[in-house]
Amino acid sequence: MNATFANDLFRQSIQDYHLTDHVDTSIKNPFSPSDIAFLLYQKNWTDTVQWHLEDIIRSPTIRPDELVAIKRRIDQSNQDRTDTVEQIDAWFSAQFQGITPKPAARMNSETPAWLLDRMSILQLKLYHFREQVDRPSVSDEHRQKAVQKLEVLVEQESDLARCFDELLEDIRNGDRYMKVYRQMKMYNDPTLNPVLYSSQE
Repeated sequence: MNATFANDLFRQSIQDYHLTDHVDTSIKNPFSPSDIAFLLYQKNWTDTVQWHLEDIIRSPTIRPDELVAIKRRIDQSNQDRTDTVEQIDAWFSAQFQGITPKPAARMNSETPAWLLDRMSILQLKLYHFREQVDRPSVSDEHRQKAVQKLEVLVEQESDLARCFDELLEDIRNGDRYMKVYRQMKMYNDPTLNPVLYSSQE
């Protein structure tokens, strides 16, 4: 497991989504549920659908009922995204279970899975800025701005990949360690969101 493996999976998911380019396309995860690749592909597919839902919800002609429906889909997508990140971190935690951190080891606040979350979103930015560079109908100024932003994103891709690989290496060597903290989101829980539970009391 390394950054190249993860980024290749993210790019595969993005390419597969854009075969239809529709938010209602059903995911066809090609990997076994027992394989970490399954979770990485699922994670990016969720991100990709949400990316396009975020575009749709900003349409100036969207009807109020459509806007509400898509906002609820985005809320659920955020919950699914968080759940998948936690599953990925649980996988990493199991992989590192037999490693004893050194006495001077430092805890890393960002877990491997949350770093993968950033890498997944970055692959979406790269894909869509490349689309902007290749758009035939835009001005040279628009294209040049897209090229400049794309160059920054490519640099970020390299930086995040290095950070991810170094984090895993440090954890394996006992120089850093991770803890899995659940996000404990409240807004989707009818027993914790006051707007939801007050209507039932």
